[in-house]
Amino acid sequence: MSPVTGTVPRTPFEGRAGPAAFRPAHKCGTLWCSSSSPCCMLGFSAGPRFYGHGRPLATERRMTLTFPDVSISTERLVLRPFEEADIPAYTEMMNDEQITAWTTAPHPYTTADAERWVRGAAPARRSGGRGIALAVTEFLTQRLVGAVQLRDTDWRTRATEAAYVTAPWARGEGYATEALLATAKWLFRDQGFERLELRTPADNTAGQQVAQKTGAISEGVLRNAWIARTRTEDGGWTAIRTDLIVWSLLPEDLEGGAEDLADFGYASFTELS
Repeated sequence: MSPVTGTVPRTPFEGRAGPAAFRPAHKCGTLWCSSSSPCCMLGFSAGPRFYGHGRPLATERRMTLTFPDVSISTERLVLRPFEEADIPAYTEMMNDEQITAWTTAPHPYTTADAERWVRGAAPARRSGGRGIALAVTEFLTQRLVGAVQLRDTDWRTRATEAAYVTAPWARGEGYATEALLATAKWLFRDQGFERLELRTPADNTAGQQVAQKTGAISEGVLRNAWIARTRTEDGGWTAIRTDLIVWSLLPEDLEGGAEDLADFGYASFTELS
């Protein structure tokens, strides 16, 4: 008989019999292979899947669980992987008071912190399948204007969360909106994703304005869900709890305003490897 509904289909080990010899039907062969991992939940495998008494149901392709190493270009910006040359500018940017207040970045942010990010944490974000981290630079000057990250990526639901920062000198130019929209269009149109989520602290009006300008929809408030930092009377910093506003962008949100968003759209993207 076929397995009871709701159980994982199983098939015997070769050359053995009996209930003790049963194993999961698919042979993933990757580090992701576990009962709750994306490859198992989605049923992607290196070979055929079996149901009942070893009947092959279908042969399915192996899923790629990382974003490509990519460079995204707009009329004014280039979004690319971080490089060694970014370390001084990134260190300076991450010591800005607004970034200290609304992010979890260390303070003070040292050159060693930037080196760990550029050389280790940023590339590991992509290679580990958790998302991708991109430096945002001016097309003409190649100067670092900010950063965009995709994190907490769910490959089963094709959803991810975006975070963004902008250097103090580059604010007011629409760079964050342009970079975020370019990332969203690449994510939806070229990577087949279905949801991009943003979370902004309740008092971070600049972050909320960027979300609004991209066309993101406010979905609600996560009460007391974030720890921000604020200045103390003696010039130091102290932690405070605050709410998070949740926003989302779906593919159809961009399609509806295609003409209005044309000035911010990406012109091209290049996979680097």
